[in-house]
Amino acid sequence: MIQTVWPYLALMLGIAGLFPMLERRTQWRVFSVMPPIVMVYLLVTALSVAGAWHVQGEIQAAQKTLIAQILPAMLFLLMIHCDLRAILALGPRVLAVFFSTTVCLFIAFATTYLLFRNALPALTKWEPLAALSGSWVGGSANLIAVAQGAGLSEQSIALALLTDALCYSVWVAVLFSVGRLAPAFDRWTRAKSSADIIAAVPEAKGAITPDAVLLWLGLALGAGVASRWIAGMLPESQYVSATSYTIMIATGLGLVAAHTPLARFPGASKIASALLIFIVAILASQSNFEGIGAAPWYIACGLSILLIHAALLALLAKLFRFDLYLCGIASLAHVGGVAATPVLAASYSPALVPVGILLALLGYILGTGFGLVMAQVLAALAP
Repeated sequence: MIQTVWPYLALMLGIAGLFPMLERRTQWRVFSVMPPIVMVYLLVTALSVAGAWHVQGEIQAAQKTLIAQILPAMLFLLMIHCDLRAILALGPRVLAVFFSTTVCLFIAFATTYLLFRNALPALTKWEPLAALSGSWVGGSANLIAVAQGAGLSEQSIALALLTDALCYSVWVAVLFSVGRLAPAFDRWTRAKSSADIIAAVPEAKGAITPDAVLLWLGLALGAGVASRWIAGMLPESQYVSATSYTIMIATGLGLVAAHTPLARFPGASKIASALLIFIVAILASQSNFEGIGAAPWYIACGLSILLIHAALLALLAKLFRFDLYLCGIASLAHVGGVAATPVLAASYSPALVPVGILLALLGYILGTGFGLVMAQVLAALAP
């Protein structure tokens, strides 16, 4: 059993890097169903449950410190290549599909909770759904941010991540499968195909050098320090904590930096991806999965949310003449995030890949706020 910090950190870093390396070098098909971040989560969770390390003393302190320091730094880096002007240039139709999807998910989460609230265990109730809502508008980073900002329990995070992983895999398979139905769907909605929509995506060019890695890490950690310092001066309430302020400020600083020459400096997105998978490993290492017998109820909730969301989005598509490609991309931009959405868009039409990237980035911006609002709504609906 590991009882000190450095062997624990070595193991977390090794596991966090193992599965992305295997995906890049082997291209195994299993990674199209279970992304590396999910594989990392499952392996670390299994080791944690098996008692591979002692979650007390210095290891527990290291876990809390790492999450507090890395989370705002990661959010800052995620925003660096997000150009709000490019998103707005997509036009009202594309943004209308995106926000229609957001509204559908909001209704789906509230409706599903009302349907299942009496069956969910009293220990967790609405908490895993609140964390999940952050991920299903943005991504895993937003799930973590919502959980930290709303003060959700470790068990709730575990249930949310498990529900996310299983239901996400099902939804990706569905969205890839319905692409061939686009002509019939578009005739039903009387919509024109969006395959000719092209938007420019801001990309930093050049090799990622060692000095770039060090500079980005310094800037990101500095942004995290500044965010916590500013948050410490703001008034807290039962709805907004210092952690919530820190998350929002770090995101804002990243958006500001995105409109400076820093956005043309390579490396931010790669480092952010590495930090994301590392922080997921740290969170998974806290898991004990007590009460995991409740997981089937939350998986049922996840599937219910997706079905209600799909039905509502189809109705809005009929009403506003949205095409299937945009609906599918907007849906996965919410549920799947920036990693999966371009792949789906490319399977529909290569011209839609930039649209998928930009909508997924917009989801990252809104995901944390959506999740924190959803937490308040679900708490108010609790019996």
